[in-house]
Order: sequence, then C-alpha cells, then structure tokens
Amino acid sequence: MTTIPAEELHNRFDEVLAAHGCGPLRARSLRTLQVNVGRLCNQACRHCHVEAGPDRDGDDENMDAGTAALVLQVLERGPFEVLDLTGGAPELNPSFRGLVAGARRLGLHVLDRCNLSVLFEPGQEDLAGFLAAQRVEVVASLPYYRRERTDSQRGRGAFDRSIEGLLRLNAVGYGLPGTGLELDLVYNPGGAYLPGPQAELEAEFRRILAADHGIRFTRLFALTNLPIRRFRDYLVRSGNAERYQRKLEAAFNPAAAAAVMCRDLLSVGPDGTLYDCDFNQMLELPVRGPRRHLRDLDAALAGREVVTGLHCFGCTAGAGSSCGGAVVG
Repeated sequence: MTTIPAEELHNRFDEVLAAHGCGPLRARSLRTLQVNVGRLCNQACRHCHVEAGPDRDGDDENMDAGTAALVLQVLERGPFEVLDLTGGAPELNPSFRGLVAGARRLGLHVLDRCNLSVLFEPGQEDLAGFLAAQRVEVVASLPYYRRERTDSQRGRGAFDRSIEGLLRLNAVGYGLPGTGLELDLVYNPGGAYLPGPQAELEAEFRRILAADHGIRFTRLFALTNLPIRRFRDYLVRSGNAERYQRKLEAAFNPAAAAAVMCRDLLSVGPDGTLYDCDFNQMLELPVRGPRRHLRDLDAALAGREVVTGLHCFGCTAGAGSSCGGAVVG
C-alpha cells in the first residue's frame, strides 16, 4: 500500500474548515454509489488521477464478476438512487453491461463516465445503442474543443476520435431535445490553473462544437485537476506543485465545502473497498471505522466523518469541483 505523508492525513484542510465553522466534514446521505470497475483504459491521459491505461489489465486492478454481483446486491437493498460507473474506461470491464442493466431494472439512474474513443474499440460497436436503450446518462471527457489542446492531454488522434464519438452518440439521440438522453461534457484545464466559470465555458463549447461539427450536448461540467497521482507527477516535473497547492488553498470557498460530492456519495474500489470519493480511493484512504468493504455497508455510513487531505482544497476552490462540475454558482 502507498505510504501517505503525515501532512496528507492530518492537514491544513481540517484547520481551514474549522476556522470557517464548517468542519469536520460529514456525509449526509447515501444517494450515489460511484463504482470504479478498474484502471484498464484504451488511453493514458496526462491529467488522469487514476493513472489508467492499456497496461492496467491485471486482475488485482479490475473488478471481478463476484464483486460486480455484490454491487447489485447492495443496490437492491440499499438507499442509493444513482449508480455512477467509472474507471479506467468502465465499458471495457466484462461486468459493465450487467451492472448497467441490473441497476436500471432496480430503477436507478445510471451514469457512464466515457472517454468517447472507447466507442470504437473492438467489441464496442453497439455500445452507443446499448447505452441509449438503457437510458444511461453519458458523462464524456472532452478537455477542449480544439484538436491541439485535447491531443496534448490525451494523445495524438484523441480529438478526432472524440468528435466521432460525440457524433455517434448524437446519432442515437444523445444530447438532442426531447429524447431524455443526457450527454454531458467534462472539461479539465490543461495546466496548473483553475477552470474558468462553468456557464461561460459551456456556452463557448456549445457554440464552437455546433458550428464546427454539428455536435449537440446537454451540459458541460468544469472540473478542477486535483494534485494527485499522474497530475501531481506533472506538477512536480514542471516545477508547479507548490504554486498550484497554494493557488487551491488561496481560493478556498466555504460554500463549496458545504456542497462537496462526498457528502452524498460513496466510492467503491475494484476490490469492494469503500472510500469517501474516487480521489481518496486513488490515495488509498478508505472510509473511517471498521466497515470498509462493500459487504459491510450499512446506513450508518450516511453520517460518517469524511477522510480529508490537502487534495480536498481542489474540490473547494472557487466555484468548487465535483463529478458533476461546479458546486456553487
């Protein structure tokens, strides 16, 4: 297991929360179960906090059928309303479609965090149609609406494949008025800075993508890059690690802290271990207390104290950041 520096475990974030009268940070519900089915991906993006890639195909890094079945058992008896599937490229896990179909039969809303290029992988030719038939909300990563910046983050050719993927999703009704098929885009800054205002970015993306490619989408989420894993390595190499951390801390917003995603979300790792969020999962910081596995999940976790670290300043800077974009206006 990765050794976490002491300052990551007992850190300034808790002190700042207390100073603003909004700590300790506690969950308030178990609305969303976010399941990371593994680190296998057909891409290796520079900003990826999961450090996913084509070489992450080991059995110890990807969810097996037994744990996927346990996810559905928990959803059947639990209070969750949303199943949020992530990875890696979650669609590459053999249990992905079973999880989607099972959760939809239970009446849950399902999100698929899709990198778009996976739509063209062998065996995924019918993926867009499957997602549409299951009424899955697609949350698609698109770092920018121009080729050069997107390819610099995700690799050469990523932009063109992403545009093709969006067009394929539009073709089955995603992002179009009246279909009810939601297509969300995810924007991440390309460097050591915070995203701009989400509403302005959405309007800009909508205008350019429609004019240049005829693409339509439902909404845009602007996410802050958290200084962990692959993005932290980039910050260190570029000499920006300390400056970026100071920038996040200086932009702390108490209103964002009150609305962070971990208050209504529980994260599940590929082996069934429970975390407060996907970022804590990547830092190997499980939930507090003895009930740290999916098989032990009970309603008491709804009021748990959240495990925090210096990285939490990323979710509380400016307008805040969550899996659903900015958390305050």
